[in-house]
Amino acid sequence: MRYFIALSYNGKDYHGWQNQPNAISVQEVIEKALSTLLGQETPIVGAGRTDAGVHAKNMFAHFDTDVVFENENLCYRLNALLPKDVAIQHIFPVAPDAHARFHATSRTYLYRIALEKNAFNFESAYFIKQKLDIPKMQAAAESLLNYKDFQCFSKTNTDVKTYNCTIMNVHFEQVDDELHFTIQADRFLRNMVRAIVGTLINIGLGKINESDLHTIIQSKNRQEAGYSVPAHGLYLIHISYPETIKNGN
Repeated sequence: MRYFIALSYNGKDYHGWQNQPNAISVQEVIEKALSTLLGQETPIVGAGRTDAGVHAKNMFAHFDTDVVFENENLCYRLNALLPKDVAIQHIFPVAPDAHARFHATSRTYLYRIALEKNAFNFESAYFIKQKLDIPKMQAAAESLLNYKDFQCFSKTNTDVKTYNCTIMNVHFEQVDDELHFTIQADRFLRNMVRAIVGTLINIGLGKINESDLHTIIQSKNRQEAGYSVPAHGLYLIHISYPETIKNGN
C-alpha cells in the first residue's frame, strides 16, 4: 500500500530535504527511522526539494510498504525516534498511484522579514534595519502575476525543462514587528522565492524602481535580479492536493 506522511521540520541543521552524499538531509533521517520501525528499507519521495536551511511547516512525502501497522501508533513511534527538529503530524493511506510531488497542485511559501532587531527571532526571520517602502514592494509583487517565465529568479545550471510557473497569489502582510511575504504557485524554480524577495527588498529600499522588475523578468538573466535572501527566513507552509488523491478514492 501507499501512504502519505504529513510532516514539518526546522531546516537549520539540514542540508535541505533531499538526500546528499556527504551531508545530512531531512529525507535521510526520516528514511532511517521509518526503515527501522518497519523492519525493511523504506525510501520516501518528498513533495519537493527545500534548500539547505529552509524550513517546512507543511511537507508531504509518500512511501510504499506491505507491512501492516496502525497509523497513529507508527506516527507516535516515528516522532519518538526522530530528532526534535523533525515532526510527523499524520500518516494516512492514499491511492496506489498517488504521488507526493507530481500530484501537488500548488505550493505556498512564507518569507519572514524582521523590521526591528529582536533577540528571539534572529534565527527565524531575516532582519532588515533600513526602512522599507512596503506599498511599493506590494505593487511590484502583484505585477508578478502577469508573467509566466521566471528564469531570472532561478538558480543557474539547473536541469529543468521549463522556467514557466503560474503564480496564483502573492502578498505582503505586517505581523507585529515582522513583514511576511506569502507566495503561492503551481511550481517553483530552485532559489526562486529567495531571489524574488531579494529583488522586492531592493525595490523597498529604493535601490531599483518598480518598473525595473519588468526589465529584469524579460531579461531571463539571474544576474539582473536581486540578491538571494538568507534561507533561515523561508518556510514551506502549504501544499495542495486533489481530495481524491488525499482520500485514496
